[in-house]
Parts: sequence; C-alpha cells; structure tokens
Amino acid sequence: MSGVWTVLLLWGVVFVPALSHGALVISREDSTPQSSDGATRLLKKRSTDNMEVEVYSVKVACKVASRFAHTVITSSALNKANSSQEVFFEMDLPKTAFITNFSMEIEGRMYTGVVKEKEKAKKQYDKAVSTGQTAGLVKASGRKMEKFSVSVNIAANSNVTFILTYEELLQRKLGQYEIMTRVKPKQLVQHFEIVADIYEPQGIAFLDAYGTFISNELLPLVEKTVTDKKAHISFCPTMDQQRKCPGCDGTLIDGDFFIKYDVNRAETLGDIQIVNGYFVHYFAPPDLPRVPKNVVFVIDRSGSMSGNKMHQTREAMLTILNDLHEDDYFGIVTFDNEFSTWKGSLTKATTENVSEAKGFVKEIQHRGYTDINGALMKAVDIMMKDKQAKTFTERSVSMVILLTDGMPNSGVSSTPQIQKNVRDAMGGNMSLFCLGFGNDVDYSFLDVMSRQNQGLARRIYEGSDATLQLQGFYEEVASPLLSEVDLHYPDNLVNSLTTSHYKQLFNGSEIVVAGRLTDNSLDNFLVEVFAKGFEEDFIVKGQASAQEWDILYPEQEYIFGDFTERLWAYLTIQQLLSKKETGTAEEKGNVTAQALEMSLQYSFVTPLTSMVVTKPETEEGQEEPLIADKLTEDERQKAQRLGPFVPQRVSNTYRTQSMPTYFVDGDPHFMIELPEQEDALCFNIDDRPGTIFNLVRDQLAGILVNGQTIGDKKVAPDGKVNTYFGLFGIVHQGLGVRLEVTTHDITVSQDGKQAKLHWSDTASLKGANLDLQVTKDRSLTVTLRDSVQFVVILHKVWKQHPYHQDYLGFYTLDSHLLSPSVHGLLGRKATSSPPASTAC
Repeated sequence: MSGVWTVLLLWGVVFVPALSHGALVISREDSTPQSSDGATRLLKKRSTDNMEVEVYSVKVACKVASRFAHTVITSSALNKANSSQEVFFEMDLPKTAFITNFSMEIEGRMYTGVVKEKEKAKKQYDKAVSTGQTAGLVKASGRKMEKFSVSVNIAANSNVTFILTYEELLQRKLGQYEIMTRVKPKQLVQHFEIVADIYEPQGIAFLDAYGTFISNELLPLVEKTVTDKKAHISFCPTMDQQRKCPGCDGTLIDGDFFIKYDVNRAETLGDIQIVNGYFVHYFAPPDLPRVPKNVVFVIDRSGSMSGNKMHQTREAMLTILNDLHEDDYFGIVTFDNEFSTWKGSLTKATTENVSEAKGFVKEIQHRGYTDINGALMKAVDIMMKDKQAKTFTERSVSMVILLTDGMPNSGVSSTPQIQKNVRDAMGGNMSLFCLGFGNDVDYSFLDVMSRQNQGLARRIYEGSDATLQLQGFYEEVASPLLSEVDLHYPDNLVNSLTTSHYKQLFNGSEIVVAGRLTDNSLDNFLVEVFAKGFEEDFIVKGQASAQEWDILYPEQEYIFGDFTERLWAYLTIQQLLSKKETGTAEEKGNVTAQALEMSLQYSFVTPLTSMVVTKPETEEGQEEPLIADKLTEDERQKAQRLGPFVPQRVSNTYRTQSMPTYFVDGDPHFMIELPEQEDALCFNIDDRPGTIFNLVRDQLAGILVNGQTIGDKKVAPDGKVNTYFGLFGIVHQGLGVRLEVTTHDITVSQDGKQAKLHWSDTASLKGANLDLQVTKDRSLTVTLRDSVQFVVILHKVWKQHPYHQDYLGFYTLDSHLLSPSVHGLLGRKATSSPPASTAC
C-alpha cells in the first residue's frame, strides 16, 4: 500500500466523495470558540491598507473601590480613505470579569449593546450565523484572558469610538491583588493612556506598577501617587516615546501592564463597608500562626503522562516536598490502572522522611491506564485510618491533592459515579484540590468534584513553566491559618447573604462575604467570626459601622456609589453558578433562575446571558446583530486544544486587512473561505480510512496537496468510527519539490536528492527553493520560495491508547499567494447553496 500511496498522492489522483451520497457535509461556520473542536473562526476579506484607518486614541481607565474594579476601555479611530472601510476593535479582558456594557459612537449616534437571556439572544445569533454574519464576539485568549472583538463599517472620513466596560472582584492571592491590562495597538497612537484610581479605606500597604513591554527609557513614564487610602497610577507615552526606533512606525506598546497591591490589616475582625443598604466584609486577619496540615498527594502516572509532563511533575514534587513543615503529615499515592503508595499511612515530614519520599518520587514512571476513582479511594482510606488512629492533631487541616492529565478509563469510568463515591468517602472530613494537566483532561469533572469537597480545581498548562505552575498552586494552599470559618450577622438585620462558611483560610488569601440590609438607613450591626485556630478557637466580635465615602474622598465626584450592591450581585451570581454545577436537580433549577434574574437586572454578561450588539445600517441594508457571550472553562479548553495554529484574527486593536487561512484538522474538519460572500464554510468529512482527498490543486502556481485518512485502532464501545489525516503529500512542480509527511517522519525530494527528517527531533532544512522547520513532536513549517506557506501539526496520542492513534492537521498561512483558479477541498469556491447544516 505504501508504494501505491506515494504514486497516487504525489501525482494527483484524487478521490472526493459525491455530495449526493452524504459523505461530505457542509455547514456555515459557527464562529464562536465553543464549536465542537474549538478550531473554527470566521475569516473575512479586508481590502484596505492599514494606514487608511488611524487609531488616534486609546484609553484604559480603571477605578477600584474596596477591591471591586470597574474598567472602561475607550478607543477612537478615523477612516482617512475616500471609501467606507471596516474597522476592528479588539481588546483582552480578564476571564474572571463580567462585561457590563459595550457601545459604539458613529457620527454622533450611539449604538449600545443590550444584555438578554442567552436562549433568547441565541435566536438572533442563529439567524446571524445562517446569514453569514460574524456572530461571536468573545474568544479565549491565553490562560487568564478573553478577547472581545467587533468590526463595523465606517464611511469615508468618518470617526468611530468604541467603549467596553467590565467589572470584577479582585482576588487576593499570595498576599496581593493584581490588575492586568493587555495592550496591543499595533500602531502608534496619538493619545495613549492607561490610568487607574484605587480607593481602599483600610489603607494601602504597598503598590507596584510595571509593564512587560516597558523598557528603562519608558519606566519614568509610569507615574504612581500613593497616599494612605488611595493611589493614582498613569502611563501616557507620546507617539515618539512609543516608537521602537527614531523615525520608524513600529510601536513598543505590546504586552501586559500590571498593578499589584495589598491593604493594611490592623483589625482581626477585618474590613466592613456599608453603602446604600448593602455591605461587604473582607476577612484576612494578620499575624495568625499556621495550622499543621495533613496531605495526600495523588499523582497520575498513566501512559499519557509520559515525557515532559512526568519530568515536570517530578521536579515540582521535589520542590513541594522541600516546602513541607516538620509538623505536617503527608502521604503519596501514584496510579495508573493500579495504584502504589509510598507508605501505607501518613508520615511526619521530618528531614529523613522527606528525603526518602524524594527517592520514591524520582522513580515514578509512566505506564498503564487511568483509574482516578481507585486512587482517590485509597487516599481517603489512608487519611481516615490515620484520623481514627489520632496520628495527627484534631486541629490540623486535612486535604487531598490530585494531579491528572486524562480521563478515567479504568476501574470506575463514569464521572458522576466517581464524584458521588469521592463525596461519600470524604464526608466533609477533608478538602480535595484537583490539578488538571494539559488540554485533554476533563476539567469540568475535576472542577465539580473539587467544589463538592470544599476545594478547588486549577488548570496546569503544558509549557516550560508547568513546574512553576504546580509549585505556585501548592504555595497558595501550603499554609492554612484557620479551619471551619463561620461569619455571623444578625438574621433580623441582614439577608441575601453570600457564602458565609468556609472550610479553611489560607495565608495570603481573603474571605469575602456580602449581603443586603433589611433597613437601608441601618449604619451599624454586630459581626461575629468563629473558627478553629492552631492551638485554640478563634473568636472575634465587633461592630460594623458605615463609612462616609464622600468624607473619606471629598474631592471625588464619582467613586462607584453603588459598588457594594454591584459587588454583592457579582459575588452572588458567581456562587449561584457554582451551585448550578454541584447541587441537586431541583437546586440547579432554582439557582439557575436566580442567577439569570440577577444577571439581567445588573446587566452582567454571564454564562446565562448574552449581550446583543446592533450594528448600523450599511449600503447593503441592516446587518444582523452580533452576540457577546461569557465563555465557560470547557469552551476555553476546546478553543485552546489546537494550539497556536488555530486560525484567529490578528491580535491588534484595529485592523483593515487579513489574509485568508484554510485548514483541515481533527475528525476531519475543514475551513474554506467564500471570496464572493466574504464568508467561510466549515466542512465535516466522514469516509472510510484510506480515502485520499485532494486538498489544494493550483495549476497556475504548480501546487498540489493531497491527504489520506486513517482510522482508530478499533471501534470504540459507542460504535463511532473516527477518521483523521495520517499522511500528506505536497508537490510544487515549478520548484521541483515533493514532500511526504506521515506521523512518523517527513521525506523531502528535490532534483533527484532525498532527505528525511523525524518528528522526534527539532531540526531545520534550508535550500534555495524550500525551508523546512520541524519543532519536536509538534509542528512542521514548510516555506516555498515566493509561494504559499504550510504548517502541518502532529497530534500525539498515548501509544497504548485503546482506540486512538497519532494524526496530522494541515494549515495554509499565506493562501492569498494561491491563484484565483485554485481547486480542491481547501481551494474550492462554493457557488451553490450548501446542504443541511451540521456543526463542525
């Protein structure tokens, strides 16, 4: 088959299944990142030089009142061309924030987004997608951010101003709050400004402001004015100061701007703010001794943890073991489809025991399948036996920390059943913290299971800093200060409380409780806090009194007068959404209704609501509305699975031109531009393994690309047969270049000479007509002289996976260099209506 395949592939014999047989299914592309493979993006033609749209103003203004941040991003642009142009606005915002407003001012007329119930907005969304409009405005952007992007058609010599507003409660981690602003204008801006005003009645203990892009020359432009209870930060470079070099148009402004600070903590009761009938209580008492902890580390050693994941896990564990305190007790469980324990019980963290445990960790090797249920049951059994034997003090804090990168596929594989088993076994006696390593993990399963057991989940991203991520998470939970923390308020004076019981308080964190007062004129009430401390119970009582903000900050006309109410709403919605995932069926229905009602009342874009943005009419008539949604963690994960080669808009604030990108990947999904309609189609192809498809055939350019599908090793229990691409052939007749790419190696032929590169090595091959760059076990970049550039992605699958095997993805990055006569599945021009839709 191999020899026949080479002839068929490289010399252009093409097999494409007929539409009438239903093998090729075409659907208009849903541009939201929550599509089934997370890979699709809508790409539209731009035909104007970037300089014809001038961005003359960008301002980021943030006001923080007692940790509640209100950020407004305003940006203005002028279309200097003699014809109408499409102008883009793109901005990153923290994934923990809720969008509250978006508006566009065009020629004196304001177009403002309206927050609606997601299901109702979806009807408008579906209509927009069916007519070929770019409906989704929010996409995942890195680990901590989401990208909001919108475009609008602007008449010649006209202005547009975009205004985006979002709010969030700053979370205290490792003893500080962080405000992060991502700025990437991609051009010099006449008026560029980042400004922040922070108001903290407790007093500001320290504050730092810096940018990843700020050089020593720009550092003096970061101005900070800090007094006892307020701070003002600004960064306003001139156009000349923004330049990369004298006389050039490149900008230095490209990266993240950080503000980090903490507040004074003189009172053990904490800080309580009462404003307009609502209150918020911040509790993080200073100078408490740490409480000893009992921890069982449960480490996945299944086959999918091979390579760098296992190495980074071992490195992180060695550091974590070093950080254990001698009064801590610990145990280690490693698992695949079987489990092993370092010792059968918890062991005190003496120098000798830690050293012995390090030896055990160094010998962990990957193998087998993934039995999460069995491993967690063993960890709980160890903890409960030592609890009954009174191995550790009753006032210590017990926790299980699970690290896994995959799905349960051995033992109990039903995730709801595992969650029930773990919840029943733990019985409120310990907390569970789950670390999901990489993009193949079922993060929702871990997240719900953690919250069901008074813990939390954290995603660990694959990368060179994965070891630091693991260590950073452990540092957050390494030092418990209090356990079983209860905050009490008078029942007859306070209602609609957010969560007021917490399993533990960790050093460097903060508990926040908000509520509504029964009497708006009430300006004081009793507050009590009960908890378990290191050697004795922690009990503190005090009187909460309203502070007059207009007296504290008399020179400020507006500091968020209703910030306590909006903070209460933000916190309540967040906690209701959490209960929606962890409660009973009846509880889920009730909390969903409550969260939706509050989201609409306070105009928050949450997972239950959408913002509908109406665009102005154009010469072609009224455009369909656009939709801004809030991404769930699952949707973010899907959007990130294909890595950096997922087609996306170029990350700049405004853009008037982009080159079309075509790709095929997954089971297999195709992205194809429709030039006449300035739109895109998404294809799903289902056919027998071994089928050859012509992807690109450009006779004028002399380029041919074919691909052959492969299938799973065997049919999965659900009966679904997945097909992927396992081999690509690329020919450039004019340059005399031929490439054959498999999941094992890359063979290149030119002028009778042949060379072979392997995926197991990072390597490059440069010639007069061809450049190849192989990134080990990840990607191949093919650059043909004066022609199109291709990228082939290698998707690695655990070798012992019962069903799946390695497969390839194919991308064209410079498809504008193809001729208008290009054909093939990634070059075809659709001229007829597609058949019934299906999502890619």
